[in-house]
Amino acid sequence: MVHKKKDIHPLLDAEKQIQAQKYEKEKRLFGLLGSVISFAFVLWYYFSGFSFQVAHLEFSFIWTFLIYVLIFQIISTVIGLPLSYYSGYVHEHKWGFSNYTHKTWALDQLKSFLVGLVLFPLLLGLLYWVFATFPDIWWLVAGAATAIVSVIFATLFPVVIAPIFNKYDPIEDVSLVNKLTEILKKAGLKPGGFFKQDMSKQTKKENAFLAGLGKTRRVVMADNLLEHMSEGEISSVIAHEVGHYKYSHLPKNIVIGTTQQLIIFYLLDMTMKKIFPEFLTSNTANLALFPMIGLIMGFLSGFLFGPLNNWISRYFERQADQISLELYSQKDDFLSAMAGLANRNLSNAYPSGWVKWLYYSHPPIGERLSFAEEFQYD
Repeated sequence: MVHKKKDIHPLLDAEKQIQAQKYEKEKRLFGLLGSVISFAFVLWYYFSGFSFQVAHLEFSFIWTFLIYVLIFQIISTVIGLPLSYYSGYVHEHKWGFSNYTHKTWALDQLKSFLVGLVLFPLLLGLLYWVFATFPDIWWLVAGAATAIVSVIFATLFPVVIAPIFNKYDPIEDVSLVNKLTEILKKAGLKPGGFFKQDMSKQTKKENAFLAGLGKTRRVVMADNLLEHMSEGEISSVIAHEVGHYKYSHLPKNIVIGTTQQLIIFYLLDMTMKKIFPEFLTSNTANLALFPMIGLIMGFLSGFLFGPLNNWISRYFERQADQISLELYSQKDDFLSAMAGLANRNLSNAYPSGWVKWLYYSHPPIGERLSFAEEFQYD
């Protein structure tokens, strides 16, 4: 539904909002098509007997496992590549967002594939080791392992994985760094460093985030954001990100995610044993069943926790907005920053209720603007 011009916040561009709704709908359709393609591929991989054949290759289980994962990764990547190219390259160029060339887009796709080729076997291998070692309580052990893996990943992501795709250079603007340092100190946080991400080599969209745990914690801002926002607007955005640390949202998300994964593993155990009696009878049987394990896990995760996780995330984001307004009390900077992001990123400020429920991990910009307008300082 397109809002009437008089209903739109005055800082928002009404024409941009019309475009944003169209852009969002197209992206949503691409996501749905991607899900259908993935679903069809997984069903084919298992019911064609191909999974069974690869899982029963006459090698040691470790070599068979590695070959299986490689074949699965290659085929799934090739099948998904046309849609990935159209949605991530053609469509983004159509809307004027993408800064990719064919060469740089292909290079990032290759990097993603290689990173997946390292992480996927490690994580899946850990799960299959748990299957074999603790068959009676594997779901409990795997749930506990989820917490450990989550902490390791959150700690290493900003210093190991993220730099594979982008450069992170220290911000040299002394005035801005001093202002951001003051905001962090107000929240009782020690800055681990302020970094500029060369996001502009990929897109014209803007972003900022805090990443890492402990000594790897850092404030990251896209160069696009630094270019288009004033110092006050940047301070407001960073104060929001600081809010996530003030409320310990990252540790809370790890706890929530671990709890949910434990439930998913338990339900997966019951479902697999009921539908596939060969589950847990051997390493080879488990490997042949991988497509069904992944499919059922994905269904349980999306059906049970998808909308719930969006709601939790929106709640956390609202808390971070409140901290932003408290730590950096220039409300006009918050309003102009949010509206600017919506206008430049084509963010739909007023989505339908069902769209917000199913897809939005952040409160729509329209709600965030209203929240700021109504916010009262003590």
